[in-house]
Amino acid sequence: MHHSLFGEVARPRIRWGGTVLFRSGLLEALESLLVFAFRKKIMPTYADLVKPELLLQPVYQPGKPIEYVARELGLDPSTIVKLASNENPLGASPKAIAAGKAAMDSIQLYPDGGCYDLKQSLAKSLELDPEQFIIGNGSNEVLELLGHAFVGEGDEVVMGQGAFIVYKLVTLLFGGVPVEVPTVDHRHDLLGMAAAVTDRTKLVFLASPDNPSGSSNTKEEVLELIEALPEHVVFVLDEAYSEYLDDPVDLRGLIAKGSKVFCTRTFSKIYGLAGLRIGYGYGDPELVSLLNRAREPFNANAVAQAAAIAALEDRSFVEKCRGENADGVSFFEERFEPLGIEYIKTYANFVTINVGNGVAAFEAMQDDGVIVRPLAPYGMGEWVRVSIGTKVENARALASLTSFLNKRSG
Repeated sequence: MHHSLFGEVARPRIRWGGTVLFRSGLLEALESLLVFAFRKKIMPTYADLVKPELLLQPVYQPGKPIEYVARELGLDPSTIVKLASNENPLGASPKAIAAGKAAMDSIQLYPDGGCYDLKQSLAKSLELDPEQFIIGNGSNEVLELLGHAFVGEGDEVVMGQGAFIVYKLVTLLFGGVPVEVPTVDHRHDLLGMAAAVTDRTKLVFLASPDNPSGSSNTKEEVLELIEALPEHVVFVLDEAYSEYLDDPVDLRGLIAKGSKVFCTRTFSKIYGLAGLRIGYGYGDPELVSLLNRAREPFNANAVAQAAAIAALEDRSFVEKCRGENADGVSFFEERFEPLGIEYIKTYANFVTINVGNGVAAFEAMQDDGVIVRPLAPYGMGEWVRVSIGTKVENARALASLTSFLNKRSG
């Protein structure tokens, strides 16, 4: 007999010829290894079963939530300033909040899967036809739908180096090849992007204003790029920050003429609905119809749709947000100059700053209760991105940043 977790049991035996032998501990260990190896061979892990491209897929790292930082550092959540995710410091329009709350009264019902009312509002706002719009769970989903529709194994997708990382994630997810064109003075090189197009290219992604740099290309540059693209390439303009521009590029005329152009927008930035995850794309009705084939049913919830409609209609709130953002940008830029702080001229709702060591600045400012975004994942290890906040939040961010830079230089 020998002992186990279950008490005394008979020692396992093996038969050698006509002789019965007790199995030694060494033989038991050897058998265990053989069984493990056998099972490993016939029982693959999940990683053995998934698509190979998924194993190479980077994981998107969002900005740290206030509650997480509060627990981690033992801080009062009410004292923490989050300026990491380019959210609207003024929140959402009161009319949008009221509409969202009203939609909760029918929350037991599925949402309108076709987003009829929202498309009608968008059509009125942008002077397009309702069938030219597709609604997404944030504009990120719309970008992914483009991947579903166009990107396959070995297909190329052109983008600027250090551009919004979702372009690269979508390309890799569908087995495509991201072709990243280096920037020039932190601005996307559109001539270089045009030159990077090959017979394998399916999509060209451009954000203007850009995230995370905040830079913007001129209307003339964008139109010149589109003109240079061959007919087999679809140009995608990410307009997530276009509402912050005084005179944004307008591609509706090219869409009407049949150019292979598609645009995406979000309600997460100037409209302040980031927590509801709703965005949209617009383009040729044929393209929108094809993208709808890849869209998940009921992908935009009822509360988000109702709030988005009300947010679109509250133009005075949007203008107020634009004004507050412009004041915040001026606050930082006017103080960076005398302090000798290098920054990228911004056309969005954030400023991107060279601090020497982005991770060190992020950690030091986080200790002060100010959350910013280090940009090492974008190949900008010396930089941080600071979202424009309220006047009080901007002042705290500047004080924390200045303290870090003073300690670093001292």
